[in-house]
Amino acid sequence: MSAKPLSAKELLKHPAFASNDWDLQPTESGYATVAKSRRGGPLPLWYEVHGSGAAKIVWIMGLGSPAEHWKRQSRYFGHEKKHMYSSLVFDNRGIGKTAKPTCLYKTTEMAQDVVDLLTILKWMDPANPIKDLHVVGISLGGMIAQELALLIPEHISSLSIISSSPRLARTAPSLNSWKKHLTMLVPVGIDGELQRLSESLFSEEWLKKPDIENADSTQNFPLNQDRFAADELFSRQNTQVSFKGFMLQVIGAAMHYKSEAQLAQISNSVGRNRIMVLHGEVDQFIPFHHFGFFKSGFGLEGIEYHTFPGCGHLPVWEREIEFNSAVERLIQKTADLAN
Repeated sequence: MSAKPLSAKELLKHPAFASNDWDLQPTESGYATVAKSRRGGPLPLWYEVHGSGAAKIVWIMGLGSPAEHWKRQSRYFGHEKKHMYSSLVFDNRGIGKTAKPTCLYKTTEMAQDVVDLLTILKWMDPANPIKDLHVVGISLGGMIAQELALLIPEHISSLSIISSSPRLARTAPSLNSWKKHLTMLVPVGIDGELQRLSESLFSEEWLKKPDIENADSTQNFPLNQDRFAADELFSRQNTQVSFKGFMLQVIGAAMHYKSEAQLAQISNSVGRNRIMVLHGEVDQFIPFHHFGFFKSGFGLEGIEYHTFPGCGHLPVWEREIEFNSAVERLIQKTADLAN
């Protein structure tokens, strides 16, 4: 008989709960005022930079998730390899410490927020087109990354799109999938909520495996599912959750649409050998068939397509080492390419 996941009450009392606090101190952090003359603005956007290396990575998080959900990548790129990389993470409008204006959150608008942030931080000079930004976006963040690639292709050295799509299929399975996700908003108690969230983001196989996050076994939970649930509980203690902001992000994701011609424009302007698309094969949040939409638009020549067999929506966690290695290889490859 497989072990039963711990309840929220049990997780909070577990000796491993404190291990969720990684205390990854940023090199720089604060608020940047973006969208000064645009919809929803001006608004303060929270950002953190981890590391001080020459290679600049822009991490764009997905639906309803704060910057801290990149912590596995912040640890590797911004701390373990801090002299090589500077990693920028931030809370998109509607989540975390960033403002949550009441307006339409189009992915184009959210991408312009990123352009404003990069300009303020002097990570890019609009008047000096140098391909030195490595853009990584997951889920809704992958949609924002597509918009960013249309706005500033001349600044992008590499583009990695994870668990995302140029548009959400209007097929019955996809619509049923999104209806299922929206039912997560129906109150069922914290334990039911964590169960639904776990099952929607990770593969069943991974959830049932023993947690081996820490070398010290006393700082581990019985299951990976417990680790995720505890991490989610810890995050909620430190993150400002907004139902309004979440729903406005949902609408933005649902409205996102990039045609095959627009994807071709991205591949031509960014550079076909600078783009990588990654997707878990058992992703329930944005089902795997969306992966094929990129192949139709980007084409096959030059683009790196990376699939994760048996993996759910979050290869950034479920396949952490493999994912980090794939991103790092692309960064190293494109760093040597001419503009």
